Amino acid sequence: MTIGIIGSGAIGTALARTLARGGIRATISNSRGPDSLKQMTREFDPFIQAGTREQAARADMVFVAVNWTKLPTALGGLADWGGRIVIDANNPIEAPLFKPVDLGGRVSSEVFSDLVPGARVVKAFNHLRAKILSDDPRANGGQRVLFYSGDDKAAKAEVAALIDRIGFVGIDLGALAVGGKLAQFPGGPLPNQNLVKVG
Repeated sequence: MTIGIIGSGAIGTALARTLARGGIRATISNSRGPDSLKQMTREFDPFIQAGTREQAARADMVFVAVNWTKLPTALGGLADWGGRIVIDANNPIEAPLFKPVDLGGRVSSEVFSDLVPGARVVKAFNHLRAKILSDDPRANGGQRVLFYSGDDKAAKAEVAALIDRIGFVGIDLGALAVGGKLAQFPGGPLPNQNLVKVG
């Protein structure tokens, strides 16, 4: 399975570091182009390579980690996703003001899904801070927990397998409308909960 990352900010970089530590190859992209990612790819060589947004988006599984207001630009104009897995690692809030975005009562992953037509969306990797996400998932005698949710069971199984492969323990929160709301920041009870499963 090929993996792409759209976004090279704090979360995108943490994802790249975590995948590289697990010996997993991925293509990362940002709005500034591959040349701006040379330092990162040197650090994570040979597992992480820089590419264009289109190259990252062609992967079998694509992480999207972009500031909320920039999502339409980051995802606009890409071809239909054709049933590929897209991981929504975003939250409807951004620095420096951290003012919540008015979603009209919808869960952020439902809004996100409209931007990736044809994709099988899984909400994951959004509830931990970048520093914790990039650290060793083995902590305090156990393994750090990652929550995920989605409406497609097969897609969730693929994401769960990846979570296991990189050393975390995945917990399925159910459908996007339920799990997405639980893990959404702000509003959900699970963001920034650094939980460890022991035994």
